[in-house]
Amino acid sequence: MMTLIDTHTHLFTEEFNDDRELAIIRAGEAGVTRLIMPNVDDTTVEALLATCEKHDGCYPLLGLHPTSVDADWKKRLAAVKSWFDTPHRFFGIGEVGLDLYWDKTFRKEQMLVFDEQIQWALEHGLPLSIHCREAYPELIEVLKPYQNTKLSGVFHCFSGTAEEAETLLSFPDFMLGINGVVTFKSSSLPDVLKDVPLSRIVLETDSPYLAPVPYRGKRNESAYLPKIAEKLSVVYDVPLAQVARETTENALKVFKNAASSF
Repeated sequence: MMTLIDTHTHLFTEEFNDDRELAIIRAGEAGVTRLIMPNVDDTTVEALLATCEKHDGCYPLLGLHPTSVDADWKKRLAAVKSWFDTPHRFFGIGEVGLDLYWDKTFRKEQMLVFDEQIQWALEHGLPLSIHCREAYPELIEVLKPYQNTKLSGVFHCFSGTAEEAETLLSFPDFMLGINGVVTFKSSSLPDVLKDVPLSRIVLETDSPYLAPVPYRGKRNESAYLPKIAEKLSVVYDVPLAQVARETTENALKVFKNAASSF
């Protein structure tokens, strides 16, 4: 059976409180044996760590999500950062980035918080899991000064244009995270990916969000990751086993500090 890595799943959140154990079992049965779990904010770290410490193959990231940047952002960011002073091990910085879809009130603060968390990534030698929604120019503005550094990571939930993909891939140690959006009938992503080499792609679910077809509209979970791999097999016209192998290799290039744990 092929094995896959879900590079972005939130199985620790309340949406899975009733069946978290079963969801992780279902993921394993589907061949998804390795789960990268980005944090959300200061209120979710304990649940994240409890899940990851209970299950082999679950790897926590630490970060403050841009939609959690509010009037108390300094306090919340400090609370998240304080977890570095504990014995807990983190395998990346995430979920971080910019989100101006709902509200632009804290645009400046989001950019400051993102920049500080980039500093964490460089200081600790960890990859980033980057969220960007309706904030592409701001994203590039923050990232540009770091183009020639050792910064690495994943541009999570990529659904942009061919031009945006080209710009993002100019950061040599980053991958594009592809999730259920690629399976949607209205998605332009399959056409965009024709210009993106498979060597720069990793798989993700972003569960509990963005379930792939035929589960669209339902709660997403890591067990559905093979549906995304199957779609990419069609997009790239290569065997499913090749998609599984290459995207796994790509994920391990990014999450190097977790590779020895897998």
